[in-house]
Amino acid sequence: MDLTTIWKGCFEAWPADLPRRGVLVTTFDEQIAFQGFMTHAGMVLIERNAPDTTGARKLLVPYQHVAALKIVDPVKGQLFTPMGFQGDLPGG
Repeated sequence: MDLTTIWKGCFEAWPADLPRRGVLVTTFDEQIAFQGFMTHAGMVLIERNAPDTTGARKLLVPYQHVAALKIVDPVKGQLFTPMGFQGDLPGG
């Protein structure tokens, strides 16, 4: 499975009980704090927490340029099972 498919599936299967915020890390070495997103066939639309230095609040990122996703809210590991994760983490 290629990374585009994996990241697309991750955003599309985002658990309803997980706030739609975090930090998106791109292959451009950017870390983008976001407070919401929308999915598309080939990219994700990110709503930044605050505008960047050019004043931009929204960012379109092709899935192949997503390097990592940081979850900023304290949540239980079982919350990620809709995304396909299995197993247990300490503390649930």
